[in-house]
Amino acid sequence: MQKFVMQDFAETIITKLAQAQVEFVVVGGISAVLQGAPIVTRDLDICYSRSSDNLRRLAAALEPFKPQLRDLPAGVPNIFDLRSLEMGANFTLEVEGQALDLLAIMSEIGGYDDILDNADEMEVAGHQVRVLALADLIRTKRAAGRPKDLAVIPTLEATLEMQQRQE
Repeated sequence: MQKFVMQDFAETIITKLAQAQVEFVVVGGISAVLQGAPIVTRDLDICYSRSSDNLRRLAAALEPFKPQLRDLPAGVPNIFDLRSLEMGANFTLEVEGQALDLLAIMSEIGGYDDILDNADEMEVAGHQVRVLALADLIRTKRAAGRPKDLAVIPTLEATLEMQQRQE
């Protein structure tokens, strides 16, 4: 089992979610960094279980941080709570000036139940958490097709290749 120490925002959020027993998998750039990929990322992305109990735990864990939906048009109320989670799936949030994306469904690879079995377990900020497998991260970035996602794929593939040689 690998151990990784994170700083500030991501560590705080992951700790709060783990303490609240939220069912989640760390995905996105942070998942790559946790597995040794030499990339820089400034946001935290998680894929979460949509069970009713988990939605309640997730909403309660994030409530003290007063999450705000990002990029809302002027005049639209900025409310994020349990009802928001029940009515939606993927959310781009701002928490304490940082980006937090909550993903119920990811391009190509599906949702929490689809990725859980392949996720790696790691110690992060003193808690055992699940982290998206690099092969799945590569698949979802390729499917998303955004230039920033496509640009990082060669680095992720090289990191995955190094991991496989070490096994």
